[in-house]
Amino acid sequence: MSETVLNDHVEHASDPAAGDRARALDAHVFHSWSVQGQTNPFAIAGGLGTTVWDHDGREYLDFSSQLVNTNIGHQHPKVVAGIKAQADILTTVAPATTNLVRGEAAAAILAHAPGFQSVFFTNGGADANENAIRMARLHTGRDKVVSHYRSYHGNTGAAVVATGDWRRVPNEYARGHVHAFGPFPYRSEFWSQSVEQECERALQHMRRVIEAEGPESVAAILVESIPGTAGVIVPPPGYLAGLRELADRFGCMLILDEVMAGFGRTGAWFAHDDHDVRADLITFAKGVNSGYVPIGGVIVSPEIHETFSGRVFPGGLTYSGHPLAAASVVATLDAMASEGIVDNARRIGADVLGPGLAELAAKHPLIGEVRGVGVFWALDLVTDPGTREPVGAPVIGALKGALLQRGLLPFAADNRIHVVPPCVVTDDEAQQALAIYDEAFAEVGASL
Repeated sequence: MSETVLNDHVEHASDPAAGDRARALDAHVFHSWSVQGQTNPFAIAGGLGTTVWDHDGREYLDFSSQLVNTNIGHQHPKVVAGIKAQADILTTVAPATTNLVRGEAAAAILAHAPGFQSVFFTNGGADANENAIRMARLHTGRDKVVSHYRSYHGNTGAAVVATGDWRRVPNEYARGHVHAFGPFPYRSEFWSQSVEQECERALQHMRRVIEAEGPESVAAILVESIPGTAGVIVPPPGYLAGLRELADRFGCMLILDEVMAGFGRTGAWFAHDDHDVRADLITFAKGVNSGYVPIGGVIVSPEIHETFSGRVFPGGLTYSGHPLAAASVVATLDAMASEGIVDNARRIGADVLGPGLAELAAKHPLIGEVRGVGVFWALDLVTDPGTREPVGAPVIGALKGALLQRGLLPFAADNRIHVVPPCVVTDDEAQQALAIYDEAFAEVGASL
């Protein structure tokens, strides 16, 4: 498909035949988390910044960021150039070798994680959590990992069992995993009457779970700094710091999963930066290079790094620190810093999306609660604001259709619409999206 750039506007030549071919060939693709006979995926022909387009040339605001990962937007020229330049030098190299761009990527990441020692590179977020769990177990000599029910940590052996949602249940083949309820004031498991009470009771619950499991058997507490797929549940002040205190009390590690929340998504380099907490291990992927090339990793504290200074770490991946991926990380983090992209995400959240989504909630009874920060928001949809009963799949399906029809690519999960544009989103684009959400909610609400 050809395209012409005029005054920063991209005019797309339509190619419906290419779209037909893409859909026909998709029959050969086995899709994740899907009934294979019922897939009908949206065909994307190209993208630039916050916009994607289909093979008919129609544009859509990408307020899904794909899987909440294109933090720097589509086809950022500096990142594309970095990948191309590295491809001319060296496309691949074994992980046991020393490679300049891999070291530069590690240093660029550690610049935003003061006090940490090293980075173990993986292919994505799931195997980042997998290896963080392995490190914690070997470091402590213990086995159990405590994580939240409202969580998602990936689709590899231990990561999917650490996950709390339904995807864990058909995959429970890994050992040593325990779950607890984290704080969620809107649907409290603890009958709390305030955010402060929710935090206190959630920490008490976590403490009792660890005590009941035997503190001497617990290797780590693993939580998303802000649970993302579970609903963008921003923890109340003091909760993450309280988990740190519990980890110190019981001699276990605190692993913070920043796969979805990290690298600008919340308007900070890491979501936990706003919560006055120190982790032992930090996992990342997605936003570190917007998924341009698969990469993830574990940021390792000096104490855990030292554990393996005299013993073998029994883990590794053929593509650990892949040069093309490392080059994309270096280019991404440089562009995010020099162009103020993280600050833009924070400002857009505070000045545009936060107030705008609150206005939508006041206008549309379907929206029970608005939660979020930066460019990381969720609309919790309910059949009744009083009972807070979640809406069902037909309502979510209708909303997705109404949004797509109006030129917005949505992210939906359970009873929620997540508002998660790239961190480079502009004020005008955010306002345009808010108007589209308003129209879609009005249409679906009227039909109910």
